[in-house]
Amino acid sequence: MARLTVNGRAVEFKLDSATPLLWGLRDAANLTGTKYGCGEGDCGACMVLVDGQALRSCLVTLAEVEGREVTTIEGLSADRSHPVQQALVAEQAIQCGFCTPGIVIAAAALLARNSDPSSEDIAEAVPNLCRCGVYPRLTRAIQRAGRVLRRLETISAAPAPGITPEDAARAVPAMAPEKR
Repeated sequence: MARLTVNGRAVEFKLDSATPLLWGLRDAANLTGTKYGCGEGDCGACMVLVDGQALRSCLVTLAEVEGREVTTIEGLSADRSHPVQQALVAEQAIQCGFCTPGIVIAAAALLARNSDPSSEDIAEAVPNLCRCGVYPRLTRAIQRAGRVLRRLETISAAPAPGITPEDAARAVPAMAPEKR
């Protein structure tokens, strides 16, 4: 059993300590924002913060994070108000979204230690693979998030996420059949 803090809450995983952190988060904690991509540590879709450092959770066991602080995409900002999340939306740097949680985590770790990164700094610190190829927009978004963190800019382009539960449960009116 591994005891650690996940998104500010003490948790105890009743799993084999050799279980990858990724599966503890996804299967036992139901934190599915952390994605399974390659399982080899190449793609970065499973990136989480461990004591503030971006790590690939598919390569880290529960035993290795015993007693440590883990932050997933859900814990970074529940309302998606983190400057990286806001800048990605504002710069239209999100396509399919599969790689996005890992990218946000890697970028947040970078900006926590360097709020004015160069393109080279970003390429080194955010090695995540994106099949949609948003890299130029991604670089602009991370630099923009840095400016927000340095209080040189604000972002008001990214709306609050989602819809209310009431709207989601509302019945959709039936449409009249088309005439041919």
